[in-house]
Amino acid sequence: MTNERPIIWITGQPGAGKSTVGRALLQSLQEAGEDAFLVDGDDLRALTENADYSPAGREANIRRAQDIALYLSRQGRIAIVAVVAPFRWMREEFKARAFVKEVFVHTSEVRGREHYHSEAYGAPESDYLDLDTTDVSVEEGVGAIRSFVGLD
Repeated sequence: MTNERPIIWITGQPGAGKSTVGRALLQSLQEAGEDAFLVDGDDLRALTENADYSPAGREANIRRAQDIALYLSRQGRIAIVAVVAPFRWMREEFKARAFVKEVFVHTSEVRGREHYHSEAYGAPESDYLDLDTTDVSVEEGVGAIRSFVGLD
C-alpha cells in the first residue's frame, strides 16, 4: 500500500517564474496543512555543486530532482519541483512512471535570466497545465496549479 502524493513538476525557461510560483505554491499548501516540499533547480545545483550546463550536466541534475521528488512523494509529501528540465523525453518518461502533474511556465517578458536559456528546451505537448505568467499574478498562478492538481 502506498500513500504516494503528487509531484508538481514546474518547468520552463529561466526567468519565467518557476521558482516564484513554486515558493508561493509551497506556502499556500503548507498554510492549508499539506506536507509539501520544494526542490528548486538553483538550490539543487548549489547543494550538489553542479555548475555543468552541458546536456549531460542538465540530465544529471534532472535525475537528481526526479529521485528526490519520487522519494518525497512515496513518503506522503507533496513534492514541488521547479527546474528548467529542457528535455521533454525525460519529463515524459518521469510522468509515465510516477504521479506527476506537469506545469509549463512561460512569459513574453524579459526578466534578466535569458542568458541561461536552454536552446534544447522542448515545451510539453500533452497532459500539462499551460501557465503564461506575463499577465497572471502569482496568486492566480498558484490557484490554477492547485485546481489542476486537485488541491483546491
